[in-house]
Amino acid sequence: MTPSALLPAILPAAINHLLAQEPWARDKLAAHAGKVACFDAGLLNIRLKVAPGGLLEAAEPEIPAAVTIRAQAADLPLMLQNRERAFSYVQIEGDADFANAISQLSQTLRWEAEHDLSRLVGDIAAVRIVGGARAAARNVQSGAQSLAASVAEYLLEENPTLLRPQAVSDFGREVARMRDDVERLAKRIEKLQRPQS
Repeated sequence: MTPSALLPAILPAAINHLLAQEPWARDKLAAHAGKVACFDAGLLNIRLKVAPGGLLEAAEPEIPAAVTIRAQAADLPLMLQNRERAFSYVQIEGDADFANAISQLSQTLRWEAEHDLSRLVGDIAAVRIVGGARAAARNVQSGAQSLAASVAEYLLEENPTLLRPQAVSDFGREVARMRDDVERLAKRIEKLQRPQS
């Protein structure tokens, strides 16, 4: 099964897991029971229907969507990285109230990994495991940023393959100044070469 076919099957279960922990979120969605939301990202098209209890289920293709949310596939990583601004990358068509509810839920629903993990290993171990995973992720990100800074410094300073924008701007100003100086000098030479009357 391809990832694009697997995601529509897994996504409702994952979102329902989050909704099961948040009664306020289920209540917000229950007000839109029976409505279908279509998330269209080009090759990835997911249709979800709100069940009467505020949970989600896969929607049949023949049911028209109450709201369609379109996004470019290239914007999906940006949307996942900054969930507060995710809806600024999309085009929305249809029921504005339903779209607003989806937007609010997408910004506020969070997976609490410690809560789920504590059922398997206990509270203290869950907090330590998740804390360690977060620290490892921060270290990887910090290492990647440090590597990028080192490569940039090498390419700018030690083996000047790249130029800083300020250096290019300074060079352009110097070229323009030199051109003006050469033109003034050419005019002086021309004036000196004219016969005196």
